[in-house]
Amino acid sequence: MTTSDAGDGPPPPAGLPGLRSALDENLERLGERLAEFARAQERMHGLLEAILAISGELELPVVLRRIVSTAMDLANARYGALGVLDEEGSELAEFIPVGLSEEERERLAGVALPHGEGLLGQLITDPRPLRTDDIPGHPQAAGFPPGHPPMRTLLGVAISVRGKIYGNLYLTDRQDGKPFDQDDEAVVIALAGAAGVAIENARLYGQLRAGAEQFQRLLLPRLPDLTPFSAWAMYQPAADPRLLGGDWYDALLLPDGTVVLIVGDVVGHDVRAAAAMAQIRNMLRALAFDSAAPPGELLSRLDRALAAFGDPTMATVCLARIQPAADGWSLWWSSAGHPAPLVVTADGRTVRPDEEAGVPLGVDPSLPRQDHCCPLPPGATVLMFTDGLVERPDLDPEVAVDQVARAAAAHADRDPEPLGRAVVAARPSDDHDDMALLVVRVPGVD
Repeated sequence: MTTSDAGDGPPPPAGLPGLRSALDENLERLGERLAEFARAQERMHGLLEAILAISGELELPVVLRRIVSTAMDLANARYGALGVLDEEGSELAEFIPVGLSEEERERLAGVALPHGEGLLGQLITDPRPLRTDDIPGHPQAAGFPPGHPPMRTLLGVAISVRGKIYGNLYLTDRQDGKPFDQDDEAVVIALAGAAGVAIENARLYGQLRAGAEQFQRLLLPRLPDLTPFSAWAMYQPAADPRLLGGDWYDALLLPDGTVVLIVGDVVGHDVRAAAAMAQIRNMLRALAFDSAAPPGELLSRLDRALAAFGDPTMATVCLARIQPAADGWSLWWSSAGHPAPLVVTADGRTVRPDEEAGVPLGVDPSLPRQDHCCPLPPGATVLMFTDGLVERPDLDPEVAVDQVARAAAAHADRDPEPLGRAVVAARPSDDHDDMALLVVRVPGVD
């Protein structure tokens, strides 16, 4: 029998409208998934950029504010804050709000910053991520102080540094009015992990800078009593704490009433340069105290002594002597590749010696060194400095020294300290190098 049962065959094909509807539905779902993937990829890209941004900062206050603003951008939050815990980890010692308008800040003027009560306190006692869609209705809510802007949704994440909770990151109210979701929580948790590393780096940076500055200052002398002269000195390290400098200053009052002034700079920016600075300073101090030789001869002796030790060291130094003269005082100096002294008279005139500086120490000890002299009228001020005060890559050195001279002349009637501070404030340098400044005034007319 060749006939077949009609019910055993395949079902009739669906009509074209049904196929088109199913295809459209599948394409719509595929489009939604592609859009979700694009959003996830964009957020991941933003997270990576955010991590690089906060990792590039080294100043702790800047790092903390950058963490808050970055988290706000990633979660599209209207407000954000970072609460830093105290040493015991029991309450907030610092609170850094971001996102408040000027008007909102004015309304909160005089209101104490939160210390970690209510929902903020819950995150302190339980550092697990916290999300709520109704802050006022939450059972742990403590309420807002008068003048505080209304806030409805909250996302809180703890930040840990080396296994210890450092503080908590708080975000409130998404810009689109929606509550924070799991994606927001995940990206902020990832940021918090990078924030802990950035905070630790900033803290280490601060410790390194403080330690380097303290080490450098311990190598520098305190100015002795130079009466009847008055004096002030300043040393400032480079902005980068990794760059230990070799700048120094020194001043001696000899038994015959002569004052010896020294300013120098050892080539290099490391511990070796700082150690060489201390060695050169002590040697030159001993040579200057034990000899009435002119400054150029003292620098030559120092250069020969350094060469004899067999440890090559290059440095620039300016050594000056202020000694009595028939009509007041005279300034004798010699320079080993260093800026010459700057003289400011009591009436505000400046004297800039234009003699050429000699070669630095450590180049050729056999080369002769020249001595220079200029008169110092009563009440005149001598400024000696290292190039860190005036050096800037985009500025001509002569223009930079002129700028310092103008600042000194404008404050010639002030004592050495305020005069020196005014010069430091007006310095043209960009702080890429350390600097030293020595200001000495000769007695005026009695």
